[in-house]
Amino acid sequence: MTREPGTEGANADEANGRDGGWEFRDDRGARVVAARPPRRVVAYTQVAAALWDEGVRPLGHFGSLHDGEAPDPAKSGLLPLDEVPYFGPGGALRVDELLAVRPELLVAVTYDGKRLYGVEEPVAEELEARVPTVALDVGPGRSLAEVTGRLAALARALGAEAGAPADERARRLTAARERLRRAAAAAPEARVLALSPAGADAAYLARATAWPDLRALAEHGVALATPPEGPGANWATGDWADAAALSPAIVLSDVRGNAARPDVFQDNDGWRALSSAATVLPWNPELPPSALAQARFYEAVAEALEALEPLEALPRGAG
Repeated sequence: MTREPGTEGANADEANGRDGGWEFRDDRGARVVAARPPRRVVAYTQVAAALWDEGVRPLGHFGSLHDGEAPDPAKSGLLPLDEVPYFGPGGALRVDELLAVRPELLVAVTYDGKRLYGVEEPVAEELEARVPTVALDVGPGRSLAEVTGRLAALARALGAEAGAPADERARRLTAARERLRRAAAAAPEARVLALSPAGADAAYLARATAWPDLRALAEHGVALATPPEGPGANWATGDWADAAALSPAIVLSDVRGNAARPDVFQDNDGWRALSSAATVLPWNPELPPSALAQARFYEAVAEALEALEPLEALPRGAG
């Protein structure tokens, strides 16, 4: 199996070589070529969870520089952590253990269309030199539908079965999208704020345009609470009072392992004001790019919006 530099803009869905072999062009334009579809796949946790959803069993997974020595359940979706080995975070990746399982393909993500996300550059270079590597772009320029579509294309190329299970996932996603649109239309004034708890009196407020899942909510008619312009491409740094001042009806709160735990900020007046006035939902900013994970996300937001419907006719602060 080999990896060849490709040309940007080439056919990204190409998965079968001209001579009957296997090939896949990733979102950097790099082409991986093999005699047959890879069976031994190691992936970044976000991607491993999505591959599992699509019917591809990864051989193992690894985290980012923000992760710890144990896998983060919040990022892992439905991936069975007791069955699929974890090779460590990007800053302390156990490369020897990863290579010992003889992976035939490494699947990572990229935010800039060039570098592997979450892995220190020397380690990334070593891995790419020793294991054919595919990178899927999950950066600001990609829609959630595009990211999910690319993952599905890779899963099919790796042998994911078509038929009833895939059809059922597609139907569930379609139904979830329709439900979200209806819920958003019925509660047009209900704004959604996404954030990552940073400490007792600090929170990172998400800039919606930077996150595919938040942009997807807006595309389905959901009103988003937007922090003021300022420094930070993905997050605006503020305090809990700043978050409360945006008057969201729903808060998507980052529950990944690197976010502050609720006991750190639960006594803060700003948090209390925010959580008493809004519905708080757990949020994984690194949503696995699968139809199933996408459907579950839409369903959760739709359910929260539906529960707000009777209150929307009341003036703010009433009830």
